[in-house]
Amino acid sequence: MVCQGLCLYVATLLSGLLQCLGFAGVLFGWPSLVFVFKREHYFEELCKPNAELMHNATSLDDCEARDEKFSLIFTVASFMNNFMTFPTGHIFDRFKTTVACLIAIFLYTSATLTIAFTSAVSAVLLFLAMPMLTVGGILFLITNLQIGNLFGKHRSTVITLYNGAFDSSSAVFLIIK
Repeated sequence: MVCQGLCLYVATLLSGLLQCLGFAGVLFGWPSLVFVFKREHYFEELCKPNAELMHNATSLDDCEARDEKFSLIFTVASFMNNFMTFPTGHIFDRFKTTVACLIAIFLYTSATLTIAFTSAVSAVLLFLAMPMLTVGGILFLITNLQIGNLFGKHRSTVITLYNGAFDSSSAVFLIIK
């Protein structure tokens, strides 16, 4: 009977770690994803052709405006990561874990689908998708931190594992790259 409870706690710990490692902090792997977006010609209309090349060569050397657009998307999303912790924490306290997890799943899934179905033509949708992705991710972290309470004196170790998994999830976009 004791093993059954302990096994359930460990399974809960591992599923939470998987959520945080795979989803919670993926925004911080943004530079790897930007590489993919540039290869797919997102915001390329903002680039200016290089006039020094021969008349039949095409090269887009001056893409500062495109880089600024990508930086703005990251800035808005990372701002939302921090700004929305208070409102999402309030939702978590008021409506409990199930509602907070459902909201996180909805936001994250919607954002993932939006990113998957965007193209260079609809690249502006990244301004919607990335903040939703990051808010869903921070909600995953917030809802999973309470799992540390199941482990008594090892509570701080479990919370540290979750924070480490949150930080390590930035490697997800590196794998996508």
